Amino acid sequence: MNNLHVKTGDNVMIISGKDKGKTGKVLQTSPKEGKVIVEGLNMVTKHVKPRRQGEQGGIVKAEGAIYACKVQPVCPKCGKPTRVAHSVKDGKNVRVCRKCGAEL
Repeated sequence: MNNLHVKTGDNVMIISGKDKGKTGKVLQTSPKEGKVIVEGLNMVTKHVKPRRQGEQGGIVKAEGAIYACKVQPVCPKCGKPTRVAHSVKDGKNVRVCRKCGAEL
């Protein structure tokens, strides 16, 4: 699977897992793995070693990757999570909301 239904910058809602029902912005996508990183969600703890002398090490919280199939884009018009439909407007392919037809 090399193309995703979400893009960087999309507002998405998580539909399953520990953060179910929460929304956030997509920071990064990884089409090869089929994963996305969502701002402020799926937080994981990382143990960081100091790399330079005088640098602080310790435990850091960071966003973890989540499978793209577990997120749905949120429609800006109706505010609901929706599947993505494709249509042609002015000769360009655009993504539209399945529920209300608004452009994503």
